[in-house]
Amino acid sequence: MRLRYLHLDVFTDRKLEGNQLAVFPEPGDVTPALMQRIAAEMAFSESTFIFPAERDGDVRMRIFTPAEELPMAGHPTIGSTFALVLDGVIAGGRTDFVFELGVGPTPVSLEWNGGDLGFAWMTQRPPEFRATLKDRTALATALSISPSDLAGDLPLEVVWCGLPYLIVPIATRAAVDAVAIDRRLLKAAYASAAIDELPVYLFTTERGTGDEVTYSRMLAPGFGIAEDPATGSACGPLGSYLVHHGLVAAKAAQNIVNLQGAAMGRPSRLHASIDSNDGTITRVRVGGKSVLVGRGELDI
Repeated sequence: MRLRYLHLDVFTDRKLEGNQLAVFPEPGDVTPALMQRIAAEMAFSESTFIFPAERDGDVRMRIFTPAEELPMAGHPTIGSTFALVLDGVIAGGRTDFVFELGVGPTPVSLEWNGGDLGFAWMTQRPPEFRATLKDRTALATALSISPSDLAGDLPLEVVWCGLPYLIVPIATRAAVDAVAIDRRLLKAAYASAAIDELPVYLFTTERGTGDEVTYSRMLAPGFGIAEDPATGSACGPLGSYLVHHGLVAAKAAQNIVNLQGAAMGRPSRLHASIDSNDGTITRVRVGGKSVLVGRGELDI
């Protein structure tokens, strides 16, 4: 079996930055077990496999990390949109497209620069604020930082917009960069709070020299991902957290820029647009750019 793929860097317009993605636009009758093994072979945070639509979308997409299949994800959705434009599946000038994902139909909006796709937005599920982890000392110890490095009295909260993340506010960029997970202690901290092991999304609102509102990292050893350069499925929960806890005003929340991956040498710019009405979040969108790095084939 010969499988063609496109290699993109996502949430960037610069090659060799952002988050790597392998898109298999014509996987044929490849089995889920083989898709999982291929994703492990590619060793990117995620790989995607594009199939004909089955119900209420334009295509059906399956997303795999090196360790498991995901019901949705951000950088695979944005990157696969760019890949399908390059592959001719999405016609030039088209403004709307729908992926069938494990969480259901997921709309994407496309913005064009002449004949080139310039930007893509995915709409995520409305946020659910599911649980809080109360033991701040236990979590800080598991992250190899001091409890004083956690930002004020902001909650350590599980937020879901399709995938759940523990959102962890940190006081400074230096403290965000200093985090190193002790997985044994992290699992113990989760267990004491009756929370399943989840990816940890760390952020700070400490400003740098750019226009970014937040600076972040995502660590997910349970996904087989030590660290992810850009995590669109966490950016929606992050933006929702910022609005829910009053860290950004409603108008400003429609244009949040989040810098992730800088500590890895793969800076990524993730955009979030959070609409709300009288404090209730009504729409969550995450967007960005992507750039083609290469094309290839696997002989399986």
